[in-house]
Amino acid sequence: MLKHWPPLSALRGFEAAARLGSFHQAAEELHLTQSAISQQIRSLEAFLEQPLFFRTGRSVVLTDAGHDLFSTAQVMLQQLAVGIRRLDQYRKPNQLIVNTTPAFARHWLTPRLGDFNRQHPQVDLWLFTSFEPPDMATDSIDLAIRDDLSAQADCTFKVLCTDRLYPACHPSLLALAAEQRVTLHGEREMDWSHWTVAGGAHVGQRDSGLNFSDPGLLLDAACNGLGIALVSQLLAQHAHDAGLLQPLTEQRVRGANWAWLLHRDSEHNPLARHFCQWLQSALPAGA
Repeated sequence: MLKHWPPLSALRGFEAAARLGSFHQAAEELHLTQSAISQQIRSLEAFLEQPLFFRTGRSVVLTDAGHDLFSTAQVMLQQLAVGIRRLDQYRKPNQLIVNTTPAFARHWLTPRLGDFNRQHPQVDLWLFTSFEPPDMATDSIDLAIRDDLSAQADCTFKVLCTDRLYPACHPSLLALAAEQRVTLHGEREMDWSHWTVAGGAHVGQRDSGLNFSDPGLLLDAACNGLGIALVSQLLAQHAHDAGLLQPLTEQRVRGANWAWLLHRDSEHNPLARHFCQWLQSALPAGA
C-alpha cells in the first residue's frame, strides 16, 4: 500500500488527456482550462518522477510508462464511478432494509412480495440475505427476520411463530420402496437426529445420502425429486401447495422459532410499521 497517493484530480486529468490524446479536449471534458490540465499532468509526472507524455507541438503521445498508468487509471476510475453510483440506493427516501436467511427469502418471502408491493407500492424494499445473523448495532438494517435470532441491544425482539417439521419428498418418489429413496440430510433442526429425538416415526431415512448446509437448497433438492428430507412446514408451504412435495406422515415435530429484530431507530418509521403489520398478517401464529 502506498503511503502517499497522487491527487485524484491529477489522475482524472491524465486519464482524460490520455484517452482523448489532447490536453485541450481533456480540459473541455472536465470543464477546466488547458493550463490547469497541463499543471495536473506536470504534478503527476513530478510525483512519479518520469514523463507520461511526449509533447510535440499541440499533440501529445503517451510514453511506455504513460500507457501502463493509463490502463490502470482507467479501470480504477471506472470502478470508482460505478461504486459511487451504487451509493444512490442508500439515499432512497422510502427505502426499507430487511435482512433474512436465503432460505426464507427464496421459499417464503419472495413468493409473497407481490402482495406486499401491491398494498404498499411506496416502500422501496431492499432484501438483504445472509447466512449469519446481522449485528444490528453496526449493520444498516431496519429489520431482521430469521430463525436464528436472539435479543440484541437497541432492538425490539419478538417471536413471530414456531415452525413445525415433517418428512417429505416429491410425489414421484412415493411409488419407490423406502430403501430405494435417497435420504437428504440438513443441519440444525433439519437433521434427521432432531426428528428421531423428538419422537418422529421411522420413514425409511438412512444415515448415508446427500448433505446440505443450506435449508433452502435442501428444500430445492426435495422438490426436484432427489430424495426424502425433513422440511420446514413454513418454508415448504408454497412447494406443497404447488404439488412439489408430499408428506410421508401426518406427524409433525417442533421446529425453530421465527422472530424479528426491529432496530429502535426504525420503530416509528411508517415504512417499517407497514412491513411489520403485513408480515404478521401473512405469517401463521404457529407454522
